[in-house]
Amino acid sequence: MAILIAIFIIGLSGIAAQIVILRELLVNFYGNELTVGIILANWVILEAGGVFLIGRFIDRAKNKLNVFIALNILFALVLPFCIYFSRIFKEAAGIPFMEAVSLSAIFISSFVIILPAAFLHGALFSCGCKVYALARADDSRSLGNVYSWEIIGTIIGGLVLAYLLIPFLNSFQIGLIISFLNLGFCIILTPFKKAKYLSLGILVFIFVIFFAPLANYLQKTSIQKQFSGQQVVDYRNSNYANITVIKKLEQSTFFYNGVPLITTPFPDKQFVEDFGNLPLLFHGAAQKVLVAGGGIGGIVKEVLKYPVKRIDYVEIDPLIIEMLRKHPSALSEEELEDKRVSVKNTDPRIFLRENDSLYDVILIGLSNQSDLSCNRFFTKDFFALAKSRLNPGGLIALWVDGSSTYLSQETKDLNSCILNSLRSVYKYVRVVPGDYNIFMASGAGSIMAVNSSLVSKRIAEGNIPVGLLIPDYLDYRLSDKLLDWFNIRMSSGTKDINLDLRPVAVYTTLEISNKKFSPQFNQVFAYFNYLNLKFIFITVLLMAAVIFFISRRIGKLGVPVVYAIFTTGFLGMSANLLLIFAYQVFYGYLYQKISILTAVFMAGIAAGSFLLVRGMDKIKNNKSALIILEVLLAAFSLILGFAISSFNIFSGCPVPVFYGLLFILGLLMGLEFPLAGKLCLKDEAGLGSVSGALYASDLIGGWLSGILTGIVFLPLLGFFDTCLVIFMLKLSSLIVLRSTR
Repeated sequence: MAILIAIFIIGLSGIAAQIVILRELLVNFYGNELTVGIILANWVILEAGGVFLIGRFIDRAKNKLNVFIALNILFALVLPFCIYFSRIFKEAAGIPFMEAVSLSAIFISSFVIILPAAFLHGALFSCGCKVYALARADDSRSLGNVYSWEIIGTIIGGLVLAYLLIPFLNSFQIGLIISFLNLGFCIILTPFKKAKYLSLGILVFIFVIFFAPLANYLQKTSIQKQFSGQQVVDYRNSNYANITVIKKLEQSTFFYNGVPLITTPFPDKQFVEDFGNLPLLFHGAAQKVLVAGGGIGGIVKEVLKYPVKRIDYVEIDPLIIEMLRKHPSALSEEELEDKRVSVKNTDPRIFLRENDSLYDVILIGLSNQSDLSCNRFFTKDFFALAKSRLNPGGLIALWVDGSSTYLSQETKDLNSCILNSLRSVYKYVRVVPGDYNIFMASGAGSIMAVNSSLVSKRIAEGNIPVGLLIPDYLDYRLSDKLLDWFNIRMSSGTKDINLDLRPVAVYTTLEISNKKFSPQFNQVFAYFNYLNLKFIFITVLLMAAVIFFISRRIGKLGVPVVYAIFTTGFLGMSANLLLIFAYQVFYGYLYQKISILTAVFMAGIAAGSFLLVRGMDKIKNNKSALIILEVLLAAFSLILGFAISSFNIFSGCPVPVFYGLLFILGLLMGLEFPLAGKLCLKDEAGLGSVSGALYASDLIGGWLSGILTGIVFLPLLGFFDTCLVIFMLKLSSLIVLRSTR
């Protein structure tokens, strides 16, 4: 029983290490959820390395329990260092904290940072299988039991992490708790009874005396290094993101997942005057205004210059407002204390869907299409929702990075896909080009007739206090010459439309970032643009043919079974990522919920594994049972595509749907793994080798999916077509398995 509890702790430790490091890396990667695929892909491939290598070694090891204890101790020791380097790697690599990181750098840095923890965690699985099997006669049951107990640990770990640890403790406190938990159980497992209790007492003493000072020291020093020695006055994690406040003289900058969100009391004067005034001046008589994110720090103040009756400021994260009140400036206090400003702490999309109020002007203050949480406010789906909440003659305004001199093809594509999305919903779209392009859209043609003279007239008549918006500046900013230049450049832009479930803008923004910071990798993006379902189908067909001929030549069932587990690993990671990304699109608060979503998925795996292990003796034909599971997994791929795609921005997707789909996915995968293990044990002698080969093929499939699904398939093919890709792959393993004797 002690070894099963140790395996339970391994599962708990694994999810804790994975989620804590993932959250820390997301801050350095500016909250881009698509990098989750890369991070998880590296985690699973490194786990696969640990599983495979130690799986080969453990069958020949003389004292397997000592090896298991040694690996556990190493995992406990390296975890705090992995967390530390996940924060300070940019400084160590000489990358300024405000500089974006290319995809190649994200891949390499995340691989190196998580290598020790992920490799050792995978090694513990293979080793745990063999140690537990020493007292069992049935190796196939041992594999299933170990798998189940590890998954139960993962489930409990995800729940404890989300509700008890993350809300109250920093990453180092969590990491050190996990490390001491592993070390404590290593002492309990040791066969040396005399030293056991003394060692445990010493460990408890060390934990009590050094835990708090060490955790606080690591927290403080790593934050300073992460922000390159800036004066960090506050550092907090909310349910939605990490918020850091940096102060320089009288200027405070609020960073949201590493991205500067608000600067007070002296914001970018040109931007806030342009974006805070021009939409209201184009409308001419706005009474009710909605500002969705990014408004405090200048934009709301500009809107308050007009005789508006009400400003609804919607900010999803209440900690932003709390931090602004904790670190006030004259500007933020003026904006927050005005009686016309009503702060709504909810997601702007949910607010618009559930609120019947109509607005004259809707301002989208956010603009960072490289992540799904912001991109979801620049899609055709959202624009349609916003249109339903506009008064007749009302307009929506947003901004996108641009240039007054040169637009690269990627920048053209970014602006074009968002313009195309606006034009697919609104009859009239007006562009104010510049270093940041302001897009305004309306169902009324009056915005097209506004010129610089009319804007100047409205400023004078309303006695609006402005600084930069003088007649000469307005003549330049609203000139036909500048607009014609912009329209000519846009003629060579993409014809794609940015959608919730096909976020083209996210991919294009990644292209722009990669071209700046990793130009040698940009050619790869160029090739990805030619990707289509026909090419993928041919690739899958050829791969399946190779596997089929290899299995026929070898004459063993092991090859198609391992291939089936590989495709299941690919399907599992892809479906997981697709559901996680869809959850972010519909609800916008993945930062906390990722551990809950993972726990639900793992609960499904545990249920499936338990059911299979208990009913294994009743299965008369293992191959037929595996084929049935392959059919169900292939069907699940199609059901997933239809289920999520059937919901829209107006109806939303109920949270139980996500939980249900994740649980069913886990259930099917949990049923398949131990069954595949039993089939392979007929041809292989060592449990360590079998568990290593199956677990490694599962994780390699997950690694490939993590790289391709998050970065390529979802933004380029879209949600439904990505489900078709994983259906094709799973269908190929089904056919190979069915055709092999």
